[in-house]
Amino acid sequence: MNDSPLDVGRAKDKLIVATAALCGCFGCHMSLLDIDERILQLVELVEFDRTPLTDIKTIGKCDIGLIEGGVANADNVEVLREFRNNCDVLVALGACAVNGGVPTMRNQFDLKECLEEAYIHGIGVENPHIPNDVEIPLLLDKVHPIHEVVRVDYFLPGCPPSADTIWLFLTEIIAGNAVNFPYSLIHYD
Repeated sequence: MNDSPLDVGRAKDKLIVATAALCGCFGCHMSLLDIDERILQLVELVEFDRTPLTDIKTIGKCDIGLIEGGVANADNVEVLREFRNNCDVLVALGACAVNGGVPTMRNQFDLKECLEEAYIHGIGVENPHIPNDVEIPLLLDKVHPIHEVVRVDYFLPGCPPSADTIWLFLTEIIAGNAVNFPYSLIHYD
């Protein structure tokens, strides 16, 4: 029995995959690119929607959404909710999406303290002031992992997950199989 939330048996030729980076370092997208020539095999299996690979800025209906990064501002919340509403399967990709990662280091401080340190008291600051512009997304008081904002179907930990881990995950999910990682792809020592 196929436990995958994807309806692989439909008439559609290719699954649609979208990706987004929220608050983090963009390392998970780099790991996706590190699948090297296998990206050509992936392109045979999927069509990319919103992703830096296509430069598409909006998301349509998708089969798989890969989200990296923590949720740090109002824009992150909006993007994440759009992905959840449009993706059959949502994947938390990497440590920042899974548990907040490095961006949560600011959670031990009050947001006002963080802003003052960065924009007023920071080394080399000229014209000290905290920016207040409608073009800058409103920061949340704390950074959150994505499952605290929306329901997540799969978690791929790692900082970042390796290219081989991402490849195995995608190819198994696309094939409608349960994903069973060998220990070599999920240990972090």
